Amino acid sequence: MSKQDVNIGRRRFLTATTSVVGGAGVAAALVPFVTYMTPSARARAAGAPIEVDISKLEPGKKMTVEWRKKPVWIVRRTEQNLADLPTLNAALTDPQSEVPQQPEYIKGEVRAIKPEYMVMVGLCTHLGCSPTYKPEMGAASDMGNEWKGGFFCPCHGSRFDLSGRVYTDVPAPTNLVVPPHKYLSDNVIMIGVDQEGEAS
Repeated sequence: MSKQDVNIGRRRFLTATTSVVGGAGVAAALVPFVTYMTPSARARAAGAPIEVDISKLEPGKKMTVEWRKKPVWIVRRTEQNLADLPTLNAALTDPQSEVPQQPEYIKGEVRAIKPEYMVMVGLCTHLGCSPTYKPEMGAASDMGNEWKGGFFCPCHGSRFDLSGRVYTDVPAPTNLVVPPHKYLSDNVIMIGVDQEGEAS
């Protein structure tokens, strides 16, 4: 082997080594930029739609899930609850949900895709406290004989019915918010996606 062959081999080795080290350096320099521009798993989870199994939710009961760091309530209303809703209209600020604070497909007294299940954000529209679930009715409740079940905000006294509709003469200005949602099956609700399938 000649001296010239050794020099050429050595030159190729050094060139290849330099290229590999340089490429690794460029990749290492790009990682922070790519990481910065890619949302974290926590950020993706904070706004991502969630699936909720409601198969074990009994009539008259409420379950709470978290979506976008907010409590979302799912209440399974009884036939009596649904029958009582129209009787409350005169005592409510927005009984037909005309203020645009819910998806277009949520209207009227039941404010739900399926009347039996009410889905709403569990934060008072006054200052964001979380109201207490008060399903007991009439004399069985501590809300008075006319109470048909609903929610009471302990912070400033706002009251909402089992459709999340706000009573008149309370601090809360509007009904509880209904998040975008759709049914994937009879027992599974996806919160964060409209009926048409668009994430919100």
